[in-house]
Amino acid sequence: MHADEAEIDEALVLRLVAAQFPQWAGLPVSEIPSSGTVNAMFRLGDSLTVRLPRIKGGVCDIATEWEWLPRFAEVLPVEIPAPVGRGEPGEGYPWIWSVQRWIPGTVPARGDEVLARELASFVRAFRRIDFTGGPLAHRGGPLVEQDFETRDALGKLEGWIDTSVATAAWESALAAAPAFSDGWVHGDLMPSNLLVADGRLTAVLDFATAGTGDPACDLIPAWNLLSGSARDAFREALEVDDDAWNRGRGRALSMALI
Repeated sequence: MHADEAEIDEALVLRLVAAQFPQWAGLPVSEIPSSGTVNAMFRLGDSLTVRLPRIKGGVCDIATEWEWLPRFAEVLPVEIPAPVGRGEPGEGYPWIWSVQRWIPGTVPARGDEVLARELASFVRAFRRIDFTGGPLAHRGGPLVEQDFETRDALGKLEGWIDTSVATAAWESALAAAPAFSDGWVHGDLMPSNLLVADGRLTAVLDFATAGTGDPACDLIPAWNLLSGSARDAFREALEVDDDAWNRGRGRALSMALI
């Protein structure tokens, strides 16, 4: 996926674990299928996962998660990843990496009103976090920062989608009043970063993009997971005004186009 991507496979993970974490040496390793472009994920035994950046730009995410995940776990209403081992460069792999606890569950295909309200509860809890010194959220700045890349994607999608409708929606989001906030956002609430059991939200994954920024960043599930009455329930539970709702739709649209 990247010209400068590290070569990562199960054999490398086995060597790294054996060299740096002898207590887990010999456990079976299997790659976890993922649409993520920054990290490679592997299951280690029955209760662990290994997370390795594919590119140099993902290295800071490991350090960020080690700093903040233990603190988030104390205040959030669902389970989140728990780092248990910090790996160092070795065996030809150039960067730090991480071992985390495996969290069971399934990725939701779509959300109903129950899941919508539980997801809203998570977002509210994240907004209440008052830890100081946090990083800026990866997508948390003004929406205009994504304008060039979004319009470039629109140009490339001509003939594949109705780009006039998408462009109008994007420009409407850009026109919504910008938000200046020092509140925390997750920033990447994609369905693949959510786990459910029996239709109930049990865990949220991947906090690499978390930080302070526009609260509309965490409205993207309204379009990438929810629809109809579930979308309405999510908005009602978060008491979202029109401007924030419009920016949230724009952020979801931008990610989908790109």
